[in-house]
Amino acid sequence: MEYTEGGIIVTDLVKDYDYYVKEEGIRGSLKNLLRKEIKKKHAVRSISFEIPKGEIIGFIGPNGAGKTTTLKMLSGIICPTSGEINIDGYRPIDRKKAFKRNISIVMGQKSQLWWDLPAIESLNFNAYLYELNQKEYHKRLDEMCEMLQVKDLLHVQVRRLSLGERMKMELITAFIHNPQVIFLDEPTIGLDINSQQAIRDFLKQYNEKYRATITLTSHYMADITHLCERCLIINEGNIVYDGKLSGVNQKLANKKLLKLKFSSEFSISTLKQLGDIRKAEGSEIVLEVRKEEAAQVMAHIIQNYTISDFTMEDVPIEESISLLYKTDPIQETERGAG
Repeated sequence: MEYTEGGIIVTDLVKDYDYYVKEEGIRGSLKNLLRKEIKKKHAVRSISFEIPKGEIIGFIGPNGAGKTTTLKMLSGIICPTSGEINIDGYRPIDRKKAFKRNISIVMGQKSQLWWDLPAIESLNFNAYLYELNQKEYHKRLDEMCEMLQVKDLLHVQVRRLSLGERMKMELITAFIHNPQVIFLDEPTIGLDINSQQAIRDFLKQYNEKYRATITLTSHYMADITHLCERCLIINEGNIVYDGKLSGVNQKLANKKLLKLKFSSEFSISTLKQLGDIRKAEGSEIVLEVRKEEAAQVMAHIIQNYTISDFTMEDVPIEESISLLYKTDPIQETERGAG
């Protein structure tokens, strides 16, 4: 495995868990004392990928796919069963001080702030923990508070902040030591649209200014599409796609959606001969057709009907990703720009 400055190299990464199965009731408990039935959970199955310095990459997959487990191994929280990880020349599991000073992990469902104290107390503690120069610390603090518009909330008890306000404080606390490798696990979960957008903008600005390498898991596709050009799609511990986000539809979806608004009479049965009716509400029809036939179908409709408005769109990326969940692991990855 070769060293890559500021980047991430993962080779044949595996994580297995052993767990016990117990029958219910007292009889099951006694039986379990004498002989435990042990099973194995394959959380991550021999995955390999590379992330160059300064790239934001999206980790996508259903619940239980292995995304969070992978991030925990990358950050050194848990030890892999086998395989190798190289992050900026370090093995995460060694947990060397220089490595820990250069990374940060934010988990949307776990807080690192002291609940009963103002956020500034947690920030001051992190500044002390990372041995930050006070002048540089306050400069970064002012900069990030300005970006997230939370300067007037620093001295408010954390428990009295809204969910969105707390998440912004979590990010500032995690980023105060200027990490160059960042792991984000559902950072916008449960937030309103405005808070989600504010956090996306903050992450984009941070990445552009410091060229930090960021890995992001999210069930909100808006997070992924706003921040990432490349994505890793994981299902059942396997990578089923690694490449440009724009290539997901190109790889699987060979359909187009024609959104039509008729201003004259039309026949549903006739339109069904041209494609699949996805939606029919009054004069508005959404017609799914094969990509190679889309132009021909559209020309036929224009010639035979009067329409007041129409658009031609790709199938939503979420649908293509759902199809990828059902595919076998790919042998050759579709590499993104790096």
